[in-house]
Amino acid sequence: MSDEHRLTELKGSRPADAPAKPFVKLAVVVPTFKERDNILPFLDRLEEALRGIAYEVLFVDDDSPDGTASLVREVAQRTANVRVLQRIGRRGLASACIEGMLATPAPYIAVMDADMQHDERALPEMLARLESERLDVVVGSRHVEGGSMGSFSSKRVMLSNLGKRLGLTLTGSALSDPMSGFFVLDRSFLEEVVHGASGVGFKILLDLVASARRPVRFAEVPYTFRNRVHGESKLDAGVALEYLFLLADKTVGRLIPVRFVLFTLVGGVGYALYVAVVGGLYRGLRWEFQTSLLVATLVAMTLNFALNNIITYRDMRLRGWALLRGLLVFYIACGIGALSNLVVARSLLEARVPWYLACTVGLVISAVWNFGVTSIFAWRVNRVRREAAESSQAAAADRAQAAGQN
Repeated sequence: MSDEHRLTELKGSRPADAPAKPFVKLAVVVPTFKERDNILPFLDRLEEALRGIAYEVLFVDDDSPDGTASLVREVAQRTANVRVLQRIGRRGLASACIEGMLATPAPYIAVMDADMQHDERALPEMLARLESERLDVVVGSRHVEGGSMGSFSSKRVMLSNLGKRLGLTLTGSALSDPMSGFFVLDRSFLEEVVHGASGVGFKILLDLVASARRPVRFAEVPYTFRNRVHGESKLDAGVALEYLFLLADKTVGRLIPVRFVLFTLVGGVGYALYVAVVGGLYRGLRWEFQTSLLVATLVAMTLNFALNNIITYRDMRLRGWALLRGLLVFYIACGIGALSNLVVARSLLEARVPWYLACTVGLVISAVWNFGVTSIFAWRVNRVRREAAESSQAAAADRAQAAGQN
């Protein structure tokens, strides 16, 4: 039976007294973390700006401790076009936007922040141009004529311009503001590029555009970046690091996982510390060699775990008791990895392989082992991917149900 016939059956199976689900033309996806104070004024402004347009608002909240998701649920009880998707155990603006975009049946999807720095009054024009000009995406730009960075400091503007130049190098497009977090896109374009998206960091537009395998049809609408009304900015050194992570993933991620590259670099830092501690204890303090090795190994592994938790797995950072459990798993995995390194290197050496090559092969094998095991058991990467997949499957089911009701 064809999908079209099945959808017809679903329409016919709806009870006669059941209200039809209203058509939604535009979905506004809003990633949130600790934005409770902004929710109500944001919705008021959005309602004024989108008057006459059939729209819904989908907040994707990363389990905010301030009760952002709870407040949105209260609003959703009274307002039919407001929904919330609360994520547990994973964090990140880009991945939140992707899950939100996949969870709506709307043919056009906007992405914007809840802090009211993006000018919601530009949305009608952005939507009209997207539809009438048959574009893939329309971007709210601070860098075209009529747009502005507002009253931000020269340092913030300088960092934005630097990120812009790096982003343009990656995408090869003529976008004036590839760093923008304010845009409207066509669902067909989303479905075309979403499987190639990295889903890391804060720059989802750059991620999607860089995932395209053809020139992207786009337009830009100017707006002035406003000051945050409530709450604190999420911009910090970690955000800059995640941006570099995204650029690296788009550049070499198809060949070598960027997390593995970071994991290896962190391991190099740990190795340097290991050598320094052994030298300091054995040669400086005259400790026994075996004791010096043991202490240096624990110190290096602890540093490696801390750096990986902050850098390599920043979007899945462990806290509280999970941090202690992860550290224990890291100790065990890396201990086994060190043993495998020793066994492999010794076996190759006995087989008359040059010592430097034997050491290198053993080190590579232990690095791959450490990365794979700690990813799965310390930071639970597979569990996070499974939860994301389940969320996407649920979203697909919602869209099918919504299509059947229309």
